[in-house]
Amino acid sequence: MSARESPTGSVRVVVVDDQTLVRQGIRTLLDLARISVVGEAGDGAEAVAVIEAEAPDVVLLDLRMPRFDGLWTLRELRARDIEVPVLVLTTFNEDSLVLDALQAGARGYLLKDVTLAQLTAAVHTLAGGGTLIAPSITDRLLRALRSGQAPDAPHGTFGEPVEELTTREVEVLRLVAEGYSNREIAGALHLAEGTVKNHLSMILLKLHARDRTNAVLRALHEGILG
Repeated sequence: MSARESPTGSVRVVVVDDQTLVRQGIRTLLDLARISVVGEAGDGAEAVAVIEAEAPDVVLLDLRMPRFDGLWTLRELRARDIEVPVLVLTTFNEDSLVLDALQAGARGYLLKDVTLAQLTAAVHTLAGGGTLIAPSITDRLLRALRSGQAPDAPHGTFGEPVEELTTREVEVLRLVAEGYSNREIAGALHLAEGTVKNHLSMILLKLHARDRTNAVLRALHEGILG
């Protein structure tokens, strides 16, 4: 099977980690879950080239790598307008690093101590348009934000003041924060998927957020989900 081929319906993934053994281990585990690894990279520069060539459904990205690290990779993808869901998979969970990664465009953030079931669920969530942050990280950030001890968002505090969200918009945003896709949100709230998309558009507008992840960060910062 060539790099661009994958089983019918399989999610196509690129794995970025500077440790060869880690990449091989992730590939082996994802193979068991019928998720196709179509490319690997050992640093950010190599990652961007592989992602451009393979156009994967999801990228699994480590943050701490020599030369061009994960944050550089996220920013370079954005600079090149390469829109691909990136799931950070790392051993580092410092609040400032989590915020940096999410602000740079990551759609998910998991630690490497997750189970195979959690990892595969996260991959499918991102491939389906959702976002996912490890609950322990979200809870810690929320507690820190409430106590005023969380690090500032990159490039200073958020800019324009937010507009008040409706009860339904808060419900939708809370499910986004929990990693639900639009279809799953529609099912949970008994709404049409198009209605969910309309709610999300209004949420982004009111929170002055560029994407779902940024909206969740802004909501956490403003105490909307508290």
